[in-house]
Amino acid sequence: MNLALLFDDDFVSPDRVILRGRRLSHLQSVIKVAEGDAIPVGRVNGDMGSGEVLRLTDTEAELLIRLDQAPPAPLALTLILAMPRPKMFRRILQTCATLGVKDIWLINSYKVEKSFWQTPWLSDEHLRENLTLGLEQAMDTRMPRVQVRKLFKPFVEDELPALLAGKQALVAHPGTSTPCPVHLNRPAALCIGPEGGFTPYEVDKLEEAGCLGVHLGPRILRMETAVPVLVSRLFDACL
Repeated sequence: MNLALLFDDDFVSPDRVILRGRRLSHLQSVIKVAEGDAIPVGRVNGDMGSGEVLRLTDTEAELLIRLDQAPPAPLALTLILAMPRPKMFRRILQTCATLGVKDIWLINSYKVEKSFWQTPWLSDEHLRENLTLGLEQAMDTRMPRVQVRKLFKPFVEDELPALLAGKQALVAHPGTSTPCPVHLNRPAALCIGPEGGFTPYEVDKLEEAGCLGVHLGPRILRMETAVPVLVSRLFDACL
């Protein structure tokens, strides 16, 4: 936790917060703070700054905060992911938040198993938990938005074209002829398929909607590897 992310219900007054649970445990066991110490803090979707530890007990920490710094600029990227395997879903969410991705769409694909959609990690509580961990790691406060679409064809035909408007739209798929571009200086949308990739039909539908098929070379990457590689290749802000 490089930054203690503060939510509205942490505030007991405009400049004081109470931290409990995981964040308190981190302060006590990892950072080993004492009363009078200062730590980096930030308010969700607001500014960052510092918090002075006024009081520290076994059950809570009271901080006096000053927020006077803007968070890092978000990436101008819409990231469209075929629903990952649950065991790697948490890591991918955290990675996206750490890299500065703010607009995430989870979609279905032929190779996405139906059981993936039953994972408890898709609950609002768990989504917020993992996005928070990613923001804390990156020292960022802008909470990403995650949207779920469980039907591929209606999403691609009815919503995706408008979503791609004004953006450089890409679908990462092995075997295409165009290398993934670098150093983008305009808004982009990136589609990444499941383990095993999108089917030819799905690639065709994504291309019909306006996506350009691109590749990263001959190697086949797991989604948890492909996401940071592709995003950092596209945007200098990740380097």
